[in-house]
Amino acid sequence: MYGNPVKGVHREKTTRVGSFKPNKFGLYDMHGNVWQWCQDLYTEHYENLNPTDPLNINITDGTAHVLRGGSWGSTPGYCRSAFRYYDSPDYRRYNIGFRVVVSGLDE
Repeated sequence: MYGNPVKGVHREKTTRVGSFKPNKFGLYDMHGNVWQWCQDLYTEHYENLNPTDPLNINITDGTAHVLRGGSWGSTPGYCRSAFRYYDSPDYRRYNIGFRVVVSGLDE
């Protein structure tokens, strides 16, 4: 378990976005609701990536995309944005959603 969180109700299903308070960035449901597809390609050598290629477009070892955040069916260790999982981009499942990215707000 990470930290000393208050144990919540295990609803055993996906919940409506905004059912809980936002995090400190104002984002809702970033951990533990549904796995979130990310645009970046998966590589096992994450620590060696080039920071000027954040989407990993130059990776040549596969086409799997990153999933983050865990889902309501995951153990607590998976329900963190730092945990990286992956699958083929055409894989579909009831506990997988997507992450919306907005850029250029301060440009």
